[in-house]
Amino acid sequence: MLKIVHAPNPILFQKTKEVKKIDKKIKKLIEEMKETLLAQNDPPGVGLAANQVGVDLSLFIIKPTKKSPISVFINPKILKVEEENKRKKRKEKAIKLEGCLSVPKIWGNVKRAKKVFLEYQTDDESFAKKRKWFSGFEAVIIQHEVDHLNGSLFTQRAIAQNQPLYEEKEGKLVRIEK
Repeated sequence: MLKIVHAPNPILFQKTKEVKKIDKKIKKLIEEMKETLLAQNDPPGVGLAANQVGVDLSLFIIKPTKKSPISVFINPKILKVEEENKRKKRKEKAIKLEGCLSVPKIWGNVKRAKKVFLEYQTDDESFAKKRKWFSGFEAVIIQHEVDHLNGSLFTQRAIAQNQPLYEEKEGKLVRIEK
């Protein structure tokens, strides 16, 4: 199993390199990343970028629910985003806190687009580019993982959005004062 690197490891703060071809080495990395993601349970992980395991390549995997299969995204690029419709009347939703396997015990609210149009490649033999809309929790995970590939952590985004961060202490969330 691969070791997850933690902030402030420099690899987490640099833009990753493009995957040029899917060879045995890349396939092995993906399998090891899947094994590593599945082993996370405190908290369970829903996504893992290659730089989180110390590999400077533009790829990530996601598993939005316990029952969903793991999806692989190679050289992803967000082409469009769709924000929340401000005019829609809606009930206030409970704030969902974002966390990260590379920033243990820290949580924060990050404003994310509700839909993303992504161009990416998968780990199949064709290596063909695909384009697809993702929404809901999948869109949130994808944005989080693309941030990783661009050398940015959710904590930086939360701070830039003037959102509070929380530290998990003895099973409780305690607001981190700036």
